[in-house]
Amino acid sequence: MDVWSNFKLSSFSGRTLNSITCKCIVLLVIALMLRALWLPTFSGFGWIEQNRLVYIQNRSLSFNSGFGIRKDKFLEVPQIVWGLNNQKIAFARASLTARMLNRTLLMPSLSASLFYKEIDRLQPISFDKVFQLEKFNKLCRGFVQLGHYSDLLNQTEILEMQKGSGRKWTMERDLDQLRQHGRDPFDVYEVIRIVGKNPFLWHDHWPVKDYAKVFECLVLVDEIAKEADRVVSKIRAAGKEARGKTESIENGMTSYGSSSQYVPYIAVHMRIEIDWMIHCKKLEQRSNISQICSSKEEIMERVGNILGLKTPVVVYLAVADSLLQDSSILNGWKEGLLPFEKKKLGVDGIYTKYPYLIQSAIDYEACMRADIFVGNSFSTFSSLIALERTQKIIRLGVKSSCNADVRWPSYAYNILGDSNGPKRWMTNMSDSSLQAISYGSNDISC
Repeated sequence: MDVWSNFKLSSFSGRTLNSITCKCIVLLVIALMLRALWLPTFSGFGWIEQNRLVYIQNRSLSFNSGFGIRKDKFLEVPQIVWGLNNQKIAFARASLTARMLNRTLLMPSLSASLFYKEIDRLQPISFDKVFQLEKFNKLCRGFVQLGHYSDLLNQTEILEMQKGSGRKWTMERDLDQLRQHGRDPFDVYEVIRIVGKNPFLWHDHWPVKDYAKVFECLVLVDEIAKEADRVVSKIRAAGKEARGKTESIENGMTSYGSSSQYVPYIAVHMRIEIDWMIHCKKLEQRSNISQICSSKEEIMERVGNILGLKTPVVVYLAVADSLLQDSSILNGWKEGLLPFEKKKLGVDGIYTKYPYLIQSAIDYEACMRADIFVGNSFSTFSSLIALERTQKIIRLGVKSSCNADVRWPSYAYNILGDSNGPKRWMTNMSDSSLQAISYGSNDISC
């Protein structure tokens, strides 16, 4: 006989209940028992029963979404400071920290200026004024995620997490702290706010490939991208004019000619500004390495000795003009190399209407799109360009460009290469951390 049909409750005076009704009652009892067993108690944090139900439901939805990053839990980081590429690394490190905690990173504030020591002069600028937020979330979907402060349900329930510092705060202790904050009782908070130093100075726990993935999702807003287009167009136009003039002279013509061929150019991240020269000389002394600083003359000589150069070719000099004390950077180049900086190119007006961060972003694009890039391996700016160009080469199916004639080659002028030229440069995408790129290195994989 079916046991359900014989089930009776004394409260109903011994009457046999309908089997369906009995089943519902039993299932309800079981559900209540399971709820009591599974629902964690957060009384120490002042949570009420209703909030606990919302927490469980939201967390369940986020984990079942299939995208891997919760949208109901957030990480907040301090304002990101220093130069563009230090800020990009800091942003990526903050994003990967949020990923480790399975949280959405609240859209951080960048710094438009370079005055990182004077806090009141940092000129904060929102992330989405430089990079496309929705595009970032689309490209990095399931890997890392950015959120708005308007996404928060309760802006009072915030846990502050102090990043340690000093020699006693080891990488292991930092990693242990992150692991702890990924579990209860810390994980119940809607927002974990990290206080203390800039994310660029946090310990690094992620491989180069993870950083590269974040960098690939950073797309400039249309306004800045269009300005970069204008600069690159000017560079190629200068090269086309020079090539046409050469062809006209060779053909005995009086006009400049009208070559419709693709016009390549070289971009040189010429680090000879006063702040860099002070920094690199101190770095050479501390590290006992001589391959860091390069004079203007050394850069010119090595760029001129790149094997296989077809001249005439425009050499775009990416340099921080406001920090430059040498006005003769256009003089002394090898015949056939046509140096241009912002003023000679006629684009200085584009740069001067923007703060330092945007100027650097435009220069970054000009260097990224160059047919040949030459930089300093101890510069973060140069290192991230070499990394992204390495990614472009790998996507073509080329595992190494060190000894091959490929598109988008990169060189390090501070390291001597073949025929007294600069050394070929590829990023080691198998590195377990970004430390070599963050703080400079003369190990460039080639």
